[in-house]
Amino acid sequence: MYELNEKIRDLVPYEPIAGSYPIRLDANESFLPLPDGLRAKIAETAANIAYNRYPDPLSADVTAAFAAYYGISPDLVTAGNGSDELISILSTAFLMKGDAMMVILPDFSMYQFYASLAEGRVVVCGKRDDLTIDVDAVIAKAKAENVRMIVFSNPCNPTSLGLPREEVRRLIRSVDALVVLDEAYMDFWDQSLLGEVEEYDNLVILRTCSKAIGSAALRLGFAVAQPRLTRVLRAVKSPYNVNSLSQAIGTLVLAEREWEADARERIVASRKALQASLEALAAEFPGAFSLYDSCTNFVFLKTDRAKELFQGFLDRGIAIRYMGGFLRVTAGSEAENAAFLDAFRALLREGETA
Repeated sequence: MYELNEKIRDLVPYEPIAGSYPIRLDANESFLPLPDGLRAKIAETAANIAYNRYPDPLSADVTAAFAAYYGISPDLVTAGNGSDELISILSTAFLMKGDAMMVILPDFSMYQFYASLAEGRVVVCGKRDDLTIDVDAVIAKAKAENVRMIVFSNPCNPTSLGLPREEVRRLIRSVDALVVLDEAYMDFWDQSLLGEVEEYDNLVILRTCSKAIGSAALRLGFAVAQPRLTRVLRAVKSPYNVNSLSQAIGTLVLAEREWEADARERIVASRKALQASLEALAAEFPGAFSLYDSCTNFVFLKTDRAKELFQGFLDRGIAIRYMGGFLRVTAGSEAENAAFLDAFRALLREGETA
């Protein structure tokens, strides 16, 4: 019988929450659909794509649209089939077998996964008890372990916390490693390094259309780096990695700046309202859970009843994310937030009488 190698033998497919739930607050997607006028443009564009032809290998139009959206040069941008593909490419291309890649946990789980497939050595640096990053500890461990790559999200998924820009700069300047800075949620905060990426020869910034831009279905991500790194990224990626439909629709979506600015404000307002309501709920039920400050489109809370509460929400048709002793909840529409809060209050009352 054919034997699988040890690095893939025990892997299981990634499975998001299965089933149909009326309220989905588990994947940090935007709760806002694209406007009708834009959807009409998308339909017209989709009807005119040459489906018998390969897509543009450099994704020139959508790369230019992304660069214009953020006010940077398109020469610094590489498009990917979602940020996941770009993380995989970075791990495969920039790590040799046995090279050390550092993650700062808790963080996005796929960083470690792709490093292991690339046969890299994963070095873990833990966060403080309050889930903030100790930059001095990261720098010290990176040097001690001869780390070749450091990958972390800022703001962080899942903790919802952000590391201030000056601290990120200090980290980048203090290590002899490629720093991959995943800014998937930075559209909801104001501490990006996107505008100064050319100042560093060891920095790659990842961005996505899946969150604030409301286009998770497109699987469209971007890596931004100085020209030498960008040249390498474009050389090692698959030739036709972003399909023609995603390129065309992404170009249209990124041109909708006024709508997206409004959408971003509405999403942040939803998260702030959800956070304020949860703070009031925490005061109503002392000791039931604690809440972290968020600069993203979701909230993160700690509770001893996480698994029980997670199942209770599912039983009520509400999907959120269970993460050990924590729960992650995406900010939804006003009605979705209200339904979540009503269910949470009911579950907490049930816990008091159990």
